[in-house]
Amino acid sequence: MTSVIELRAIARRAMLARGLLPEFSREALQEANRMQPLAMRPSPAMRDLRTALWASIDNDDSLDLDQLSVAQELAGGAARILIAIADVDALVARGSAIDEHAHQNTTSVYTAAQIFPMLPERLSTDLTSLREGQERPAVIIDMSIAAEGAVLASDVYRALVCNRAKLAYGGVGAWLEGRGPAPERVAAVPGMDAQLRLQDRVAQSLRRVRQAHGALTLCTIEARPVFDSGALTDLRAEQTNRAHELIEDFMIAANGVTARFLEQKGFPSLRRVLRTPQRWDRLVALAESLGEHLPATPSPAALNEFLLARRARDPTGFPDLSLSVIKLLGRGEYVAELPGDHSPGHFGLAVSDYAHSTAPNRRFPDVIAQRLIKTALAGLAPAYAAEELAALAAHCTQQEDSAARVERQVQKSAAALLLQRRIGQEFAALVTGVTEQGTWVRIAQPAVEGKLVRGFERLDVGDRLLVRLVHTDIEHGFIDFARSQHSA
Repeated sequence: MTSVIELRAIARRAMLARGLLPEFSREALQEANRMQPLAMRPSPAMRDLRTALWASIDNDDSLDLDQLSVAQELAGGAARILIAIADVDALVARGSAIDEHAHQNTTSVYTAAQIFPMLPERLSTDLTSLREGQERPAVIIDMSIAAEGAVLASDVYRALVCNRAKLAYGGVGAWLEGRGPAPERVAAVPGMDAQLRLQDRVAQSLRRVRQAHGALTLCTIEARPVFDSGALTDLRAEQTNRAHELIEDFMIAANGVTARFLEQKGFPSLRRVLRTPQRWDRLVALAESLGEHLPATPSPAALNEFLLARRARDPTGFPDLSLSVIKLLGRGEYVAELPGDHSPGHFGLAVSDYAHSTAPNRRFPDVIAQRLIKTALAGLAPAYAAEELAALAAHCTQQEDSAARVERQVQKSAAALLLQRRIGQEFAALVTGVTEQGTWVRIAQPAVEGKLVRGFERLDVGDRLLVRLVHTDIEHGFIDFARSQHSA
């Protein structure tokens, strides 16, 4: 059995064990096969923006394209940024078999061996994907942004759009950072280079404003699997770049607009929140171990100052520090916010208004937000009642956690497959988790986590040590280390 087949079988079993559906029902597939592209025309409720220089930026192999962006220069250095969001609700009816599957899983699951999409691929990679050259209906988030990065005005409406260039993070990021030539599609579309330069400038100004309010500067390394003829050969580390930041900054701003739009309409909403970290004392100790200082009271602004200082002093070790901070911050969650309520906000982004709405092909909370937006625009009652939203918030949080656990397990199974012949070798490691269930460490090559089964006493998140690989279990994704005798 080749490794990719073995990992796919493991992924499927992990999905089922976590209450996630690895396959679509016959009814859902039949619904998808009957669907045809929407033949929508411009109208007072559907603007025509098909001639704008829309572009998507995503992973090289991504086909489930959720958003497009375009920019327009305004007077005084200001700019208008438009984000087009795929109109999934236009084809996926509430209560349909496809909707029931999306409601159950609530997210696409991206494992090292296989993607388990939230929507059938006929939709997510075709009919509801903002594919290059295809006219599609979309929900538009329209923002006017000052030269210094403040959002001056915003609007939400529906429109027809057409993707002019499907771009990838790697090529666009290298070009924006001066490390490579303009990608082929950028060079081929007249005006696209200037368009992306403008978008990059606006995104950087949005980032500076968020950082001034305490948004955290983090840099993580994502290990992506590399297969050769069905055999896993590597887990290749990839870091974020300016193209990732551009999309991240625009999506954060757009999701803030969505939250405020629904609030202004008197509508309830699903908010994405990250509460004040419970392990702030460990963050304080981590800073002290590096010769830095954090106040005793949680402060995102102070934490970001610490992060910026460490990035300047130790750029090579910054991804490891970022991972430690992320682990100590804890996980985000969904909460239902009713008119007049005030949710906890998002500690890591330093924003009070934040609703996931920009990835409806991949996340069910974004479909919920889209349905609320469209009923608000139509002057109808909210698509979801308050009690239903509260139940959905809890369900989406639980299923997102389950999906993350599946992704981690399959990633570890892939790593165990790579490491099975390296039992007894030693690795430099970083402690990434300390719970009642055990202590976890991450090694750099390949970039994977495992459990420290011996020598974990008096360790905490952020500590560094040498470990020895003692056991792997491919089926369960177990990678066990013992503290090396050579470790300090």
